[in-house]
Formats: sequence, C-alpha cells, structure tokens
Amino acid sequence: MAITVTRCRLVLHDSVYYATREMGTLYETERYIHNYALSYALFNDTIIKVPYFCASYEPNYRSDLNKLNELGIYVTPAKPVVWDYLLVTWKIAQVSYYRKPERFGGKNYPKNIGRAKELAPGSEFEFFVISAETVQLPRWIRLGKWHSKAEVTVEPLGKPTEKEEVYTASVVLNPLDVPGHLMTFDVVSMPPVSLVLNAHLEGHYYELPNKMQLPAGMKYFLEKPQK
Repeated sequence: MAITVTRCRLVLHDSVYYATREMGTLYETERYIHNYALSYALFNDTIIKVPYFCASYEPNYRSDLNKLNELGIYVTPAKPVVWDYLLVTWKIAQVSYYRKPERFGGKNYPKNIGRAKELAPGSEFEFFVISAETVQLPRWIRLGKWHSKAEVTVEPLGKPTEKEEVYTASVVLNPLDVPGHLMTFDVVSMPPVSLVLNAHLEGHYYELPNKMQLPAGMKYFLEKPQK
C-alpha cells in the first residue's frame, strides 16, 4: 500500500506541563511528547471526537486511537530540537470551611505546596505523520494539563522508498507500535508507554528523500492487556 509521510514542526507558544515524574514536591515534564498526546491534539476535533464531558478519568485509547488505525493514519512521538524549562512554584490555600486542613502528607512534606518543571515557550519539536492519503492537519493545537497553545507547520515529504535490512530509526518510537525486531535502544521512561530512541532494528523501513529512516507498518497497538 502506498503511503505518504509528512514532517511536522511543533513550536510551543505557552509553557507545557504534564507530570512525567513525581519526586516529592517536584513534578517534572519530560522533553519528549508522547504520540498518544499528539494524536488526540491533532485529531480530537475531526476523527477521535472525545466528548467535552467524560464520566471517567481513565482514557479509552483502544476505542479512540483505533479510529486512526482504520484510516491508515499514524503519528510518531515528538523529539525536541530546541528546548528549555521553566520551574514554577505553586501553593494552594487551606480552605477550612469545606476542606479539613492538612499540614503534612504521608511522606512528611506539605500537600499544598509544589513545583512544576514545565517546557518553556519557544521550545521546538519534530514528529512525523504517516498516512495512506494526505491528511489535513490543524495549525494550532492544545497540549498538556493546561491545554497550552502550540503551532504546527508541515512539510510533505511525499512517498518514501521501502527497504528491508538492519537500520537505525531516525525518530523516537513507541515500541509497542513497531512491527520490526528491536535490537538495541535507549529508553525514555514516561507513562503510559515508555518510548525508545537511537533504536537499531531489523525489518522493513521507509527511507525518506533526506535519508531519514522510519519503521514501516507502524500502527497503534491497542490489544487488551493479559490478566
């Protein structure tokens, strides 16, 4: 099946925060952006369509992202090109008339004080959209806990050349979505699925005009976990 690859550049216009790691009162944002988050941000208004009100905090990846699988659309995670951080301190007032005051949490630090390490405005990222046909992508999207504003610019790369051998992926990957054999890689630990970079693989891949290499046949792996 013929496919089209689009290279996307993402520029943050607000600080972006999501809690990748929680270390005491510090909540840290990883510098990579997960492909699940990007997929919702790019296609929630057109294909996925999650309702404004959700009765549960548990995401339904299987139902939502399978809509992209059915259309032959796949979004890679985004890797940083230029990035910086902001360290924000926050404090929540103790309002005793509707909440019992709590001085300390279970680990002996205040519950109402914390710091968030956020990606700074002006940070730039790169990711790819692989699709059976050319897709229309929005120029502006919202990311992170605060629904921060980010700008997307696109560069169509056309139809790549498919090859099969040992190769090094030019992008950060969601390992669940890669059909080839992962040989060696570095892990980026983050929920809900840790990512990998500098991955050496064996199998089919797409070679782009700029000699970048992407695994062929990637799609969202959404099987139910074994109990």
